[in-house]
Amino acid sequence: MNRRALLIAGALLLSGCVTARVAAPPGAGFELLEPVYTVSTDRNVLAIRVASNGCTTKEDFAVFVEKTPAGARVAFGRKRLDTCRTFAQGRVELMFTWEELGLDGRSGVFLANPVVAWTGPGAL
Repeated sequence: MNRRALLIAGALLLSGCVTARVAAPPGAGFELLEPVYTVSTDRNVLAIRVASNGCTTKEDFAVFVEKTPAGARVAFGRKRLDTCRTFAQGRVELMFTWEELGLDGRSGVFLANPVVAWTGPGAL
């Protein structure tokens, strides 16, 4: 396991307070989690919208799932930076099926990633 994955996994373990806090304290490890512009779910998928320079795919992300009695905690961490320079710069929606996440989609899901407002291309 590389250092970044280890830090993200550690952040997941500490993410129990994420639902009660607006922001994580500096040094808590949450700065390694990818900021998410939107998150949505339906009966088949969990979708996130993230920053992209035009080449971001879901294969560029590591997904961490921790099942708890209250519901699953899910975190997304970028494995590779998107260094493309295309006209498609801005954001991209990535869809993960409940099966890919190892979840049934009927119980609660808590997102550990920070949710931020999109302010235009190249915002992050």
